[in-house]
Amino acid sequence: MTLIELASLFEARKVSIIEVTGLDKDALHVYFGMALFLLVRLAWRGRGGWAAAWLAVLVMACGGEWLDLNVEANHATIQPDAEHWHDIWNTMFWPTVLLIVGRWLQPKEKVTDAEISGPKISGEDAEGSLEQA
Repeated sequence: MTLIELASLFEARKVSIIEVTGLDKDALHVYFGMALFLLVRLAWRGRGGWAAAWLAVLVMACGGEWLDLNVEANHATIQPDAEHWHDIWNTMFWPTVLLIVGRWLQPKEKVTDAEISGPKISGEDAEGSLEQA
């Protein structure tokens, strides 16, 4: 499959989703960005999951716009750069907000009393350390 065929297939799928849902293109950018962010974040719950989810959305947004540019170049209907940046900002806004506030959304790890007070020293340990001295 050539790049032009891939870009045309992408455009056809996008148009069909717009027709089926009745949403405009801007709303789809927001929904797809949030859906991908949440899917990646749920799959990667460990350290770095927030950043990985944000990067996945960034790759999707830039890749989608790159495919849009290829379709436009093929049809000689290239949109101004501001239109493409608008789409990327639309896609990235809420994932960026979640990335920034994500550290406060993360549940705190429970700390046990043993971890707070440190290791317990028994009387036998104290006697042993005195004998060694």
